[in-house]
Amino acid sequence: MRLPSDSLSSYLSPSLADNSVVCLMAPTASGKTALAYELYDSGRYELISVDSALVYRDMTVGTAKPNAVELARYPHHLVDIIDPMQSYSVAEFVNDVARLIDSCHQNGKIPLLVGGTMMYYMALLDGLSPVPDSDDNVRARVEQWRQDEGISALYDYLGKVDAISHERLNVTDTQRITRAVEVYLQTDIPMSDWQRQPKQALAHNPNQQWHAISVMPDRPWLHTRIEQRLDIMWREGLVAEVISLLERYPLTPNLPSMRCVGYRQVLGYLVQINHAVFEKPHLDKARFYDAFAQSEPSSVEIDESNESNEQDAMTQTHLSLVTEQTAALACQQMQNKALYATRQLAKRQYTWLRKVMQLSDTVAAVPATVSSTMLSTSIVESDDVTGSQKNKLRLQSFSTMEQARAYLF
Repeated sequence: MRLPSDSLSSYLSPSLADNSVVCLMAPTASGKTALAYELYDSGRYELISVDSALVYRDMTVGTAKPNAVELARYPHHLVDIIDPMQSYSVAEFVNDVARLIDSCHQNGKIPLLVGGTMMYYMALLDGLSPVPDSDDNVRARVEQWRQDEGISALYDYLGKVDAISHERLNVTDTQRITRAVEVYLQTDIPMSDWQRQPKQALAHNPNQQWHAISVMPDRPWLHTRIEQRLDIMWREGLVAEVISLLERYPLTPNLPSMRCVGYRQVLGYLVQINHAVFEKPHLDKARFYDAFAQSEPSSVEIDESNESNEQDAMTQTHLSLVTEQTAALACQQMQNKALYATRQLAKRQYTWLRKVMQLSDTVAAVPATVSSTMLSTSIVESDDVTGSQKNKLRLQSFSTMEQARAYLF
């Protein structure tokens, strides 16, 4: 679809310079990919994925990853670059993007960064604190500590060495607590101290013109789209995909890949129904059952033996048989939880998008012919650059993909 308004299009068209970098930021299921394909077809753009889930190989259905035919037609950088067993830090992402931006410009293309991982965008636009990369030995020590004593032990330790981070983080935030402990053990400096140091952002590069385009659609419309996308995932076999991953990789429930929305809920479902895949010798069954012990109550599992064995079955719920009716209930619970988790993800993405738009203190004037509900324009000048070559980060906020499309064409 195209916007019919010539006046809107003429105002929005920025005649993007060859040194431009474009960030297309929007919540999940909002139509980013379709617009990215159209822009790629214009011959002016290369696509760089800004999605922390698309980096994983063999995770296709639950990440809404473009299929092989689409990826051949519309190549994406930073898709399928690591296995689900591996981790990929924000710092690694920023370094990769810096390299890819230079490559795109050398090819005469404008890099189009498209995706929904807002933490990645904030790292690009606002910068990263100079926290050192993880040390593999320290990471292994902390992970063993977590396995032996639980995340609460790490959380208590963090309270002693980094009270600010301890107060900011929830005890259930395994990934950030673990990282904060790693940083302290590695550097003897609290994470909170590192985070107070000046940031450096790629968007401050005076030789590049950055355009950050935010699309925040109507929430009821987006919720409908989310439901439709999840329905497609269930039909296309998300449960089977997770089972295949468990069969292939020695996964654990706390890996970043297994904390992705959708995959997390399927793991809980498989634990509920006591799926046979957890008997694979390369999987630590106890860790999966421990991870979902509180969120997956034993009431979903019932005993089909005679009454004399009923008491024993109640104390060994994970070994009991599951009737078709109970399995169907567990499946419905999984789908409901995935829907709720995806809506919560979208809610957080809206929050991040508003935070991105607050990077600017100056709001440019908008002509009277353009509705204020359709467009917000801001320009941020970087103070890191002296002289007449101050870099300007252009922030644009729209309510529909159509308006973003008009801007980019």
